[in-house]
Amino acid sequence: MTTPNIAKEDILNAFNFRHATKEFDATKTVSDEDINFILKTAQLSPSSFGFEPWHFIVVQDKELRELLKPVAWGAPLKLDTASHFILGLSMKAPMVKHNSDYIIHMMKDVKQLPEDVIEMYSKFYREFQERDFNLDTDKKLFDWSSKQTYIALGNMMTAAALIGIDSCPIEGFHQEKAEALLKDKFNVDTDKYGLSFMTAFGYRKDNPAHEKSRRSFEDMVTFK
Repeated sequence: MTTPNIAKEDILNAFNFRHATKEFDATKTVSDEDINFILKTAQLSPSSFGFEPWHFIVVQDKELRELLKPVAWGAPLKLDTASHFILGLSMKAPMVKHNSDYIIHMMKDVKQLPEDVIEMYSKFYREFQERDFNLDTDKKLFDWSSKQTYIALGNMMTAAALIGIDSCPIEGFHQEKAEALLKDKFNVDTDKYGLSFMTAFGYRKDNPAHEKSRRSFEDMVTFK
């Protein structure tokens, strides 16, 4: 593994290049190599305790995209024109509760921690849920998972921008209706997974009409 040596100007240029693309050029397709690269950055993203409480569905089937339109008011134009359309799912309480089978699997099989470390890690994770963050309801646990999944989303959009690919994050959907559709047509176990966001990837049809507007750096940051 080598130390990254990417020019800061190139990184900032990618952030300036990136914008929430409302309409994509439907004639252009992101290559398999590039979309897999983008998804790989999600796989390598950090998460609290390293438990990766996410799953991503890449929706390329036109009929499934059509089914999403009535429950996703912020997505129709993207569904019609984006090269790739991704659903970001986050794990619900049965998956991320401190004593769940998934959490034990992550510690034992994925991280391959020794038994004594698993015991210690489990204790820390339980205290984190019950004491530190008071994650005492199913809604709170799902929201916590969603926060982790958004880290992966940010990394995917940044990685895409770095290689000249556009994206648009989408929260404009009816969550209950969307999850009912995912259960019925996408074979998603909605007792275990909920929909946090949708994301479109492709190539912009037009350049944005205005440059980015942001609060000043001094207004955003305080050094103590």
